[in-house]
Amino acid sequence: MPQDLYLAIDIGTGSARAALVDFSGRIRAIAAREYDQIVPQYGWSEQRPVDWWAGVVDSVRQLLARDSGLAARITAICACGQMHGTVLLDKNGRLTRETAPLWNDKRTAGLVKAFEAAHGPADYLRQSANPPTPAWPGFKLQWLRDADPAAYDAAGAVVMPKDYVNFRLTGEIAMDRTEAACSFLMDPADGTWSQHMCDLLGLDIGKLVTIRKPTDILGSVSRQAAAETGLPAGIPVLVGGGDFPVALLGSGVSRAGLCSDVTGTSAIITVVAEAPLLDPEISNIGTVEGGWGGFVLLESGGDSMRWARRAFHEKALSYEEIVAKAAVAPAGAERLFFLPYLTGERFGAHRNSRAQFFGITAEHGLAHLHRAVMEGVAFAVTRQLRIMEQAAGRRLERVIASGGGAKTPLWLKIKASAYNIPILVPEEAECGVIGCAAIAATATGRFAKAEEAAAAFVQYAGEILPDPKWAETYQRMQPVFNRLYQHAQALYDDLDGLKD
Repeated sequence: MPQDLYLAIDIGTGSARAALVDFSGRIRAIAAREYDQIVPQYGWSEQRPVDWWAGVVDSVRQLLARDSGLAARITAICACGQMHGTVLLDKNGRLTRETAPLWNDKRTAGLVKAFEAAHGPADYLRQSANPPTPAWPGFKLQWLRDADPAAYDAAGAVVMPKDYVNFRLTGEIAMDRTEAACSFLMDPADGTWSQHMCDLLGLDIGKLVTIRKPTDILGSVSRQAAAETGLPAGIPVLVGGGDFPVALLGSGVSRAGLCSDVTGTSAIITVVAEAPLLDPEISNIGTVEGGWGGFVLLESGGDSMRWARRAFHEKALSYEEIVAKAAVAPAGAERLFFLPYLTGERFGAHRNSRAQFFGITAEHGLAHLHRAVMEGVAFAVTRQLRIMEQAAGRRLERVIASGGGAKTPLWLKIKASAYNIPILVPEEAECGVIGCAAIAATATGRFAKAEEAAAAFVQYAGEILPDPKWAETYQRMQPVFNRLYQHAQALYDDLDGLKD
């Protein structure tokens, strides 16, 4: 029987998923097992690593149960997973703590604030390539050191969610550079752990595991893992990567000059570059192919439309009806601006930013308000894109859009015109799964580079071009939006001061 399938595993926040992908990059089958987030108190979010493994076992068995011959056709396994979840293992691979704080856990906010008070960007930016934020594992390790010293002291290895699953599959422990680059602990100059950053945070560098390439073969399916999953022992298992950079690869965003726009609840904008974009407003992630992705995050991307639907219509209208209303208003919504900072900002000095409309007159109605909300998100992203272009020293060629926001043609047209850059949308929405398959195809020798595998696997539904008239309108409005953003910052602390 030919070996003509890759097994992709995705350790998400809500479920573990397994998918079989053929050699042409088409998904043949997919299965999932859900699990819960644990919220011990407000702002905390954690999960049990053993639940991830149970989810993988169940989803893989679901796949293999569809046909008795499928297991023998798998040539390699690649996993990606939710990033930043900080797992502690002892020297024998046993968990020293039952739960791991997740990417969206905010318990380290006080540690981040204290770090920022003690250190400016000159102290850490070149050594970490990132501004501080509660998401980074470096701060989670600080919290674990202080709040659970027994678990921290017993730990001999710090790994991420997909690394734990890889360990359960193979018995081997490693971390890849995409995860390490977003730990706040890796030196971007040479891709090794930074003693400087460990010293700043007071962490033991000896607990940090070997950093490897995502396309490296970590090991093979062990007999124990084979018995649990139903997989044949001996199948190669790759190091893999974080779900975000793997999905970048699986959407075709794999070389300098390309940009990713993933709009869901938030909007994550990533610009691929040869080196980190060192700016206090920009975070940087290592890409699968060995480069860097400078990224910014707008907390209220798609959530801005969700808010408008609730605030203006108490959810009585569908999103399609709201978009239809917005389409009635002209580009620029008759000089009406919306600043989409409904939940503040994750990075920078103004995390307490607020949303606002500016320029409302008697001529404006609901159609203008809805159009302004969609355009406001586009203006906010454009402001960030220009900062990243300047840091990268080059203009962007294409934006590749995915997530829920990529399903709204009007919004894509607004964004393409505001960015003044064409937008492509991948035909396959499961970009993480495709990215895993591209890594597996590269590791097993079918392609020389991961970006070549992605180019072969990723197809696009079409190209959305900027509307010249809309682009002209937005180009005139963008400087006004930027000034509104700057001027409003002086009032955010005043607003906070009005609290009882």
